[in-house]
Amino acid sequence: MPGYTADEKLRVEQLTKLRRQWLRDQELSPREPVIQPKPLGAVAKFWAGFLEPKTLWRLYTYKVYTGGVFALTRVLIPAWIVHYYVKYHVAKRPYGIVELKPKLLPGDTILETGEVVPDLPEIHGHH
Repeated sequence: MPGYTADEKLRVEQLTKLRRQWLRDQELSPREPVIQPKPLGAVAKFWAGFLEPKTLWRLYTYKVYTGGVFALTRVLIPAWIVHYYVKYHVAKRPYGIVELKPKLLPGDTILETGEVVPDLPEIHGHH
């Protein structure tokens, strides 16, 4: 016997109809849920007001943030990169970098102070 019997077809139709009705019943109406919302606490009230779109606080916070990002990415970091490149790769004698200190020997004159480097003391002994 190929196919469903009349009773089986009726049963499948009834189950399909019940499933569709059950799915329609799961949708909430605008009046649901019936439970009253809990009043917000102090912190939740602050964040609810803070996160409202187009509030003055949010607008100014966003302006300060975008200004800071612009200053950092378009001014400070490029200026630092240029400064580093000029200081260590372009300048002939960058400040703060001494490539080789001049040797000071006894009898030499220190240019900054005008002092004469004294002779080394002679040690009479084993070494």
